[in-house]
Amino acid sequence: MRSRRLTPVAALAVAALTLAGCGLGSADTSSGSQPTVDANAQVTGEVSLQTWALKPKFTSYVEGVIKAFEAKYPGTKVNWLDQPGDGYDKKVLSQASAGQLPDVVNLPPDFALPLAKQQMLLDVGAADPKISEEYVEGGVQAYQYQGLTGTFGYPWYLNTDIDYWNSTKFAAAGLDVKSPPKTFDELLAAAKVMHDKTGGREYLMSRLPGIGDFTNAGVKILSDDGKKFEFNTPEAAALLDKYRDAYKAGYLPRDILTQEYLGNSKLFTQSKVAWTTGGGNAIQDFVKDNPSLKGKVVPSPALDTPPLYVQGLSVSAKTKNQAAAIALARFVTNAENQAAFAKIVNIFPSTKASAQDPYFSKSDGTPESDAKVLAFESLAKAKVLTPPIISGATNDFIGQQISLAIAGKISSQQALDAAVAKANQLLTQ
Repeated sequence: MRSRRLTPVAALAVAALTLAGCGLGSADTSSGSQPTVDANAQVTGEVSLQTWALKPKFTSYVEGVIKAFEAKYPGTKVNWLDQPGDGYDKKVLSQASAGQLPDVVNLPPDFALPLAKQQMLLDVGAADPKISEEYVEGGVQAYQYQGLTGTFGYPWYLNTDIDYWNSTKFAAAGLDVKSPPKTFDELLAAAKVMHDKTGGREYLMSRLPGIGDFTNAGVKILSDDGKKFEFNTPEAAALLDKYRDAYKAGYLPRDILTQEYLGNSKLFTQSKVAWTTGGGNAIQDFVKDNPSLKGKVVPSPALDTPPLYVQGLSVSAKTKNQAAAIALARFVTNAENQAAFAKIVNIFPSTKASAQDPYFSKSDGTPESDAKVLAFESLAKAKVLTPPIISGATNDFIGQQISLAIAGKISSQQALDAAVAKANQLLTQ
């Protein structure tokens, strides 16, 4: 499945946040009761900033940013809170339920959505109209939700996936690794060639499709009002049919549908398949885990639309110091501070101005550097391919139905109909 959240830089994994029905009550999902924005308000006084799992590794960096902010705006004082990676969802839930959200809080788009529905987050697009001019489009859109009016977060640090190919396996199949597939259909054609030319001994593809693949195929996932799923379309069924036929023909490993499946990236690292996806720094990990891959991994842009993974800063709608909160969120996410952060962490900045920074935009000619530049350049057109409203339980059920369809146990349309019905049922809960 090409679906994952960009986890906080110092955390490994955090459960999805679900606020609906958890003590926050119900509310109109419009954003009509947003507080009035005073564009001329003075930036002064105390303001709180909550980050997610940045202490202690990045303490000096954050404290430096805070010190610079307080120097730029005399009379301000930033109170920094940092929450550990585990249990962050519960902490935010507790704060929201008690009406004690910090003024500026680190929230990925799926964490921000339920708060935005409850009118607990400021529409920063209205408060700061320049946000759409200064941050990459996909990052801003990540905090704009179907059925809601507004933008509910500043994109902070980003990541995306690009494609990686095993040049040795390409050569063995008579394929040109310098001209790899650019679309799913080209990938499928190359998978057939690799299968046929190697007598079925080598594989190109080794993963099943997910919601992000439907999005890339032009399938509409949600209704315009964001209240129901509707991806059980002929186009989605046709995509599943292609995967089913490819699996039946032997173009994908048989254990892709079993508990023995190790995952696309692991199989690539073990030189068992010729294609995987990963972040801009993935080559180092491949080679570290399997030194024999050194010099054999070739990067290229992601198929179709690149996926976008986002972390951001939202502003509490109940902040008592809106001017300072907006100024702080903007300051933390400006090009200079993001670039400094990205140079000590393997992430990318979300500002358009960062495109001029040679650290991100210029390669030294090595595959590792080429991959980083490719990933950075992809951010300009990358999109969040999986709607943040999709819960872990929903995604798991969709995956189960897709597996049944690929195995030929049910038709693609039956799988999609069942997935949509269950997803809509879970959505109402």
